[in-house]
Amino acid sequence: MRVFERAIVIDEPWVSRVLRGDKAWEMRSKPTRHRGLLGIIRKGSGQVVGTALLLDSLQALSRPEFTRHEAEHRIPGAEQDDAFRRGWRFPWVLAEARALPRPVQFSHRSGQVIWVRLDDDADLAIQSALQTTKAEPESDKGRESPAVREHR
Repeated sequence: MRVFERAIVIDEPWVSRVLRGDKAWEMRSKPTRHRGLLGIIRKGSGQVVGTALLLDSLQALSRPEFTRHEAEHRIPGAEQDDAFRRGWRFPWVLAEARALPRPVQFSHRSGQVIWVRLDDDADLAIQSALQTTKAEPESDKGRESPAVREHR
């Protein structure tokens, strides 16, 4: 069964912040209707380096909202005017992001800039990599992150 059909490309330093759980909103220039599990690709690497759950795509932020939500998108104040001017106004709400224990190579077709369609081999390799990760402690099983609870 296919689990990871799509992946998003994220540049540094943002991809590392997402995978550490420090960044819950990935700012984009357009909204998306996609929801669910996805792979995370470090821009320029040719590798899926993590996974996340895409919970929501919010409406474009106003400039004051952009500043007010720095804790979610993690774009520093000194860079916010430029990011806003470039159109990065739509928060894609991510949760349960985690790095893969080993990156997974994928076939990147020309023209895939925001979304990458993953082939069957990449999907299986991601699933396999996730199965080799250490199981959650019993006390954490069944607990949802605050971001997941907020968007249910």
